[in-house]
Amino acid sequence: MKSSNRGRWLALLCLLPFALFFIAFQIAPLAWVALNSLNSPEGWGLANYSKVFGSRFYLQAIKHSLQIAFWSSLIGIVVAVIGSYSLHRVDSKLRDFVMAFSNMTSNFAGVPLAFAFIILLGFNGALTILLKQAGVIEDFNLYSKTGLIVLYTYFQIPLGVLLLYPAFDALREDWRESAALLGASPWQFWRHIGLPVLTPALLGTFVILLANALGAYATVYALTTGNFNVMTIRIAAMVAGDIALNPNLASALAMVLVGLMALITVVHQWLLKRSYHVAR
Repeated sequence: MKSSNRGRWLALLCLLPFALFFIAFQIAPLAWVALNSLNSPEGWGLANYSKVFGSRFYLQAIKHSLQIAFWSSLIGIVVAVIGSYSLHRVDSKLRDFVMAFSNMTSNFAGVPLAFAFIILLGFNGALTILLKQAGVIEDFNLYSKTGLIVLYTYFQIPLGVLLLYPAFDALREDWRESAALLGASPWQFWRHIGLPVLTPALLGTFVILLANALGAYATVYALTTGNFNVMTIRIAAMVAGDIALNPNLASALAMVLVGLMALITVVHQWLLKRSYHVAR
């Protein structure tokens, strides 16, 4: 009994540095931002939030951020699912190479990625000119919302592959063989066995991809020099004072971003509970 209590206290003692680090670098900054979002020239209250939700400009930033995050995450997870499943069916050497490449490209973001896409898909990019000459496209604007979705999808796919690949280990080959022996078609196997098993991993990966896209800043700033209206650009502009210095309004917009992520997380947990009930 004493050794058990001693082990519990030792575990809590080992957890203390992490708890202090988490409070200092996660909870305290978030509390500071939340507190400052309530401070405005009019006094303490929700005036900053009224400005955010009463302005078509800031609502457009929220809309653009959600659209880019959703479509890049959706396309990224679809490609990642196909890629992760395919990796389980190929030679181990090719699998190791693709996983190493995915690990590298998932960290290839920010300014280098923006410049690489400008060289490839800019107005006079090498790939853009080739596609125009081949008659595949008539025009492509990398600096538009569609271009940003393409850019974001690039770093969403390898991250999705890294997150989803281990989930396919849960699908045992003998399950497929047993289902086939019982007369189940491939579609029935995936509908009743494969997808229910993979649903938690799919939902969790989709949420991580959404968070990854919503919080991206360096890539979109380097590509558009801060001229495209998304939430991270607006927050940084108000903190840096490029147009007007207003850190309290930036804090309110940051809390809206936190609220969106909290809502997505709540929906994710709800969908997970539903998937567990359906699986049972």
